[in-house]
Amino acid sequence: MNDYMVHPIGKVRTSEEGTLIELEKEYIPALKGLEGFSHMNILWWFSCCDNEASRSVLTAGQPYKKGPAVMGTFATRSPERPNPIALTTAGIISLDKDRGIIQVTYMDCHDNTPILDIKPYTPSFDRVENPGVPSWCAHWPGSIEESALFEWENEFNVIIFQCGWYRGIIVYLALKGHFVLSGLF
Repeated sequence: MNDYMVHPIGKVRTSEEGTLIELEKEYIPALKGLEGFSHMNILWWFSCCDNEASRSVLTAGQPYKKGPAVMGTFATRSPERPNPIALTTAGIISLDKDRGIIQVTYMDCHDNTPILDIKPYTPSFDRVENPGVPSWCAHWPGSIEESALFEWENEFNVIIFQCGWYRGIIVYLALKGHFVLSGLF
């Protein structure tokens, strides 16, 4: 098996102003042409789960109330996985190409989370018109926007509670074992 090297291109900053992606100086020129896109896909590192124990988790005992009794990691959005890589689609609020700062609508990660890559969201490549999902989650919302009003606490076998609103979207925290998941589930 080959090893691969990945270098962060920036990090997440969270504050009262919202969620910002701050790029390393050498990657600022890569922002050219991003203006005009309303959303982007962000690949980031689950740095809080970058340890041998979290990387060895391959199954989970029924994380979803209506889901199978045991699920493989690749059938969940758990941060505990062999390669702790995450994907978030976020709206672009503002873009400062001179300073390398992108303000986004929301990311379900911690302050200082390493950013691996960003790509513009383009419906022709990123949107699936009628995706197929298992029957136990077929009633889930069809978009991020619809997720804001969905009662996610009825879906998980973890302690989940609403912790606030961000730009019209409900933000949840889910407590399971020793780690906290936040965001739109």
